[in-house]
Amino acid sequence: MNDQAQRLREKLGKLPVRNNRSDENVGRTKVIAVTSGKGGVGKSNFSLNFALCLQQKGQRVVLFDLDVGFANIDVLMGVSAKKNIVDLIDKRLSIWDIIEKGPNDLEFIAGGSGLSQIFELDEVKVHYFFEQLAQLQGYADTIILDTGAGMSKDMLRFLLSANEVILVTTPEPTSLTDAYALVKMAHGQKPDIRINVVVNRVTNEKEGRVTGEKLLLVAHRFLDLHMNMLGFVHDDAHVSKAVKKQYPFCLAYPTSKAAHDLKSLVSAYLLQGKMEDNVGIKGFLSRLRTFWK
Repeated sequence: MNDQAQRLREKLGKLPVRNNRSDENVGRTKVIAVTSGKGGVGKSNFSLNFALCLQQKGQRVVLFDLDVGFANIDVLMGVSAKKNIVDLIDKRLSIWDIIEKGPNDLEFIAGGSGLSQIFELDEVKVHYFFEQLAQLQGYADTIILDTGAGMSKDMLRFLLSANEVILVTTPEPTSLTDAYALVKMAHGQKPDIRINVVVNRVTNEKEGRVTGEKLLLVAHRFLDLHMNMLGFVHDDAHVSKAVKKQYPFCLAYPTSKAAHDLKSLVSAYLLQGKMEDNVGIKGFLSRLRTFWK
């Protein structure tokens, strides 16, 4: 029956066939947590468009909406998600049952209105949740977790468990202050945490680079933490236009400044070094278990 169900899912296009992937890629799935020190900096919009640009570069991506209380990835895409993470747990669905498709067939998993309850699960439900996530091992090249903004204990678990973090900030002083506070807290619990910085809504290239360098310098001086400046995205009117259209700006306005910045940023990201060992879903879940309680 399981083989029969598998073939049916593949036929329906729900679950792509895996046998076209080389052995060296199986199990090399990278888990990235996207976060910000405060809300309103464009974190979820960045996560969505970053995922799509990675996909355009040939990456297989699955985007998770883990923004407790503000899950809105499906809204940004203009897609009505039929299933979500809450359904996975409450209705005992499989991970393949809740994967939805957005623009350009981007695969995503919606959060759901009861997502906050995920951190109050009993041992049996936690085991089932982890068991389902483990099935994504080797399925995608990159899993992107769009986490909540701020320094909640629940979201910190995912940041500390991910292979690396992308921290989205803006040039505003309050955004930078909150971003540094988040970095300080995460570094205190995981000194070797890998953080990439993205400065969003910059007026020009100089502002983007100066803002990023300022944050990196403070982290190096006071925490002895070496972060990576991944790039910046211009404050572009096309972004808000795309939000109103409920369509990703990198697809709606592919020649816009913001789209160009995202593509350059993704190219820079893909040029980074190879992943270390134990970076797949299993490694992520192993670390997540230690932070769960």
